Amino acid sequence: MTMSLPRQAAPPDEPPLRPAEDRRHKIRRRALTLLIIVLLIGVPAGYLVISAAQSRSSGKDKEAKYSATGLTAGYPSKVQRRLYQVPIPHPADRVAYYETNNWKTSRLYVQFRTTQAGLDTFLDAMGVNRSDLKKGDITVSARDRKITGWTFTGTGPWWGLRHVQKNPAPTQDVAVNLSNPVLPMVYVVSRTVP
Repeated sequence: MTMSLPRQAAPPDEPPLRPAEDRRHKIRRRALTLLIIVLLIGVPAGYLVISAAQSRSSGKDKEAKYSATGLTAGYPSKVQRRLYQVPIPHPADRVAYYETNNWKTSRLYVQFRTTQAGLDTFLDAMGVNRSDLKKGDITVSARDRKITGWTFTGTGPWWGLRHVQKNPAPTQDVAVNLSNPVLPMVYVVSRTVP
């Protein structure tokens, strides 16, 4: 004969058993878990992909800029304009520039077309004025002309000046084509010795 033992009652401090999870609650919990995984992994991964693409394109832009071997259309940076003291006036178009650097001399070549008032503003900002321009005096050297491809043989009149300053301030050679007196074309070579 086997005796059955009496069943022991559950202690009063244990919580009652939870009911089984229903289907809707299980789907909602899994969806929330999936969303958290996507946010924790997907968002940073997407950010890294976008950041890498921007970094790559930035590097290509810089490579193109620094591998340029002649005038590049567009404005030089504000730092370049301030360092070489080449204040491009407003309005100006046909703006192009090129910078060369070596251990001895750094040069910034800039060309632009502006108005009569823009030419006066440019010269004033450099610390000279229109009366300093000399007719037929093209101060841009043959070496600088070769580097930029500038030829000062077209219709004129051509005016020029050399603005010499004490180091470390740059020295500027300026040539102005007044064949169209309303819209003069300006060519500047600004060089500084580091």
